[in-house]
Amino acid sequence: MAASVAEKQEHELPVTKKEEEEEEEFDNSPIEEVRLTVPVTDDPTVPALTFRTWFLGLIACFGLSFINTFFGYRNNALGIGSVSVQIVVLPIGKLMAATLPTKPIRIPVLGWSFSLNPGPFNMKEHVLITIFANCGSGSVYAIHIVTIVKTFYRRNLHLIAGFLLVQTTQMLGYGWAGIFRKYLVDSPYMWWPSNLVQVSLFRALHDADARPKGGQTRLQFFLIALACGFAYYIVPNYFFPSISALSIVCWIWKRSVTAQQIGSGYSGLGIGSFGLDWSAIAGFTGSPLATPAFAIFNIMGGFFLIIYVLLPITYWSNAYEAKKFPIFTSSVFDIDGNTYNTTRVIEPKSFSLDLDAYNDYSKIYLSIYFSFAYGLSFATLTATISHVALFHGKSILDLWRRTTAMAKDQFGDVHTKMMKKNYKSVPQWWFQVVLVLMVALAIFTCEGFGKQLQLPYWGVLLACGVAFFFTLPIGIINATTNQQPGLNVITELIIGYMYPGKPLANVSFKTYGYISMTNALWFLQDFKLGVYMKVPPRSMFWVQLVGTFLSSAVTFGTAWWLLESVDHICVTELLPEGSPWTCPSDRVFYNASIIWGLIGPLRMFGRLGVYPEMNYFFLIGLLAPVPVWLLSRAFPEKKWIKLINIPIILSSTSNMPPTRSVHMISYGIVGVIFQYFVYRRYKAWWARHTYILSAALDAGTAFMGLLTFYTLQTYGIYGMEWWGLAADDHCPLASCPTAPGAVAEGCPAFS
Repeated sequence: MAASVAEKQEHELPVTKKEEEEEEEFDNSPIEEVRLTVPVTDDPTVPALTFRTWFLGLIACFGLSFINTFFGYRNNALGIGSVSVQIVVLPIGKLMAATLPTKPIRIPVLGWSFSLNPGPFNMKEHVLITIFANCGSGSVYAIHIVTIVKTFYRRNLHLIAGFLLVQTTQMLGYGWAGIFRKYLVDSPYMWWPSNLVQVSLFRALHDADARPKGGQTRLQFFLIALACGFAYYIVPNYFFPSISALSIVCWIWKRSVTAQQIGSGYSGLGIGSFGLDWSAIAGFTGSPLATPAFAIFNIMGGFFLIIYVLLPITYWSNAYEAKKFPIFTSSVFDIDGNTYNTTRVIEPKSFSLDLDAYNDYSKIYLSIYFSFAYGLSFATLTATISHVALFHGKSILDLWRRTTAMAKDQFGDVHTKMMKKNYKSVPQWWFQVVLVLMVALAIFTCEGFGKQLQLPYWGVLLACGVAFFFTLPIGIINATTNQQPGLNVITELIIGYMYPGKPLANVSFKTYGYISMTNALWFLQDFKLGVYMKVPPRSMFWVQLVGTFLSSAVTFGTAWWLLESVDHICVTELLPEGSPWTCPSDRVFYNASIIWGLIGPLRMFGRLGVYPEMNYFFLIGLLAPVPVWLLSRAFPEKKWIKLINIPIILSSTSNMPPTRSVHMISYGIVGVIFQYFVYRRYKAWWARHTYILSAALDAGTAFMGLLTFYTLQTYGIYGMEWWGLAADDHCPLASCPTAPGAVAEGCPAFS
């Protein structure tokens, strides 16, 4: 016995202290940020999928889907995120735990039973409710197709075809998620950085919240801010809509086209323009209170370079005959500067491009900003690849090598081991059934109903192939760097060249190829959050599945209701003064369908188009991160150099339009104040109140918007007749052409 002990001790001697520490770190997590944030404890007896989870989760999913769709058609599209629900449901859940009866309820015949109150409201319930809310807070991209068909192209769309389109594009991602979850969820090296923010917030919310001396609890602060946001929004929403964009320069130089082009927050550069409306600040770009300072500085740096350097140089040098068209708009034009008349080039029966009519009419022209917006989107795609390769390539390859080795050995960190030990995993065939069913329904949707969506079966299968091919590499990038290159440009290019002249086929292909991959990454990210929070995987699966189906159905129903009930919705020239139903995002989507689908990339950015030089932006984006990387290597002590993010800078204006200059300026001002100055000087206050303030302003604004709609706007009452009722910035000349001889209604002539 003594000999065996001695042999064992002798065998253990070569193991160094460093090796022991490394083994201990991996057993926890190989990622330091995860070790510092995620606890390694779990109680598998805590209930997760309870009555409270279903009740609060379904209400949250329904409410956010309805509100976000409702506001998505308005001039300032407010998007409410799941953080609002994450904060609001905590006191409600605790109230339900304190008041509901604990006696089990039995269901006859089935023999099932459940309790309305299984005990204290716990963190696992909270996580699942937030996942429900995530399903409702995300946009349903396919709803843009429904909108442009009914409002812009003015064609019929079968109700069931629209419903199936929305459902299949949203739920197809489950198939890709199931295929790649072993690599992108089970691997401890795929750590999904943004999830750590959620983990920290959950832990902070469930810590004891004692009222500080002379202050308020988080709930009290939330209710006060909610009431203030609710009361204030009556001003921009009813009494004074123009307060959303106050363009002072236009008020001073009322007859100068150039001054209004410079000063307009809606149709120009926005110098001196700002908004006093939370929906204008956070509606298009997201809440600045939830964006870190370094990202805000990159975004605003890109905005200033593009809007105040690139745009003035190209416009006033008359590049691409820019002065014939407004300086800033997403509309498309003919050679004479008139709005492009798509009905002249569409063959009515086949709803495709009539080449003879197109050649007799005009090539398609864009405003100078909109043309460079596409060039910048090309640059962003390649810059993301280049940036990730230079700054994170070595670590990603190392993590991927370890991930594949781990997958072969079925080896993981403490979190993966704990999940496999304590809970049943989701069978692979569940995902496979969803995948096969959704692909079959997608083909049926596109091939059936008189082929209203134009996309043939091979287009659906090709889109699925694109999504399948890109989900893993982009998932690796997203899971390790928190950056997600978009596929919208690639998908538009592919189908635009392969199947030109079909606008609805183009947008349908883009949605099936791009959005199914994006949704797959959302599902995988939520699954990883479930690993960190020790939520049963099967509970997570059903919450995601039901939440996605419900949110898609509610979004479609809300959109269909608005499109059928609001007179002249999206048709700005026919809307009454003060009406907010201008559909800015759908208008951009419609114009994209013309550019990429009806006309096609060959006649836009190819040898037959006006803008072939935009293809150089692919090369510009690829090379742009190199100087920053070289500087970071040359001056490693300058930590701020690594914070310069070229993809963020190039994509800073990617949502302009519908986002306008005034929205970006207002976003930047609020973001810098809170995320830089308040964060640095009042960090304790910032940590306690910032996220809660953001959620309260979102919720207060939404509640007042719904109240005024149901009590006033439904009856055609949009406000008092006065100067401030107009939902614009009173810069009518900002959209005027300045080319000699150009003629536009209400604009002076230039000689």
